Amino acid sequence: MKASDIIIRTFILSEKSSRGIEQANQYCFKVESTANKQDIARAIEELFKVKVIKVNTLHRKGKQKRQRSQKYGRTTGYKKAIVTLKAGDKIELV
Repeated sequence: MKASDIIIRTFILSEKSSRGIEQANQYCFKVESTANKQDIARAIEELFKVKVIKVNTLHRKGKQKRQRSQKYGRTTGYKKAIVTLKAGDKIELV
């Protein structure tokens, strides 16, 4: 078992994730690539003192970017977790 602050890397804030917060009480996080759903749920409950109902995970590939020459590089990929909380619970972002 890893520490909760190691598993959860950062919060993802975008238009789509803010829509999920408003409509379905879902929050998006960048997580460690080796973490499973049970580890993520335990870490969220431990860090934010909320009840997690469901965790969905997916791997995001890095985007291909052109460098200054004709070579192409790639940005780093990451694992993303979409966490659904119990009705009435919420995470204060600021």
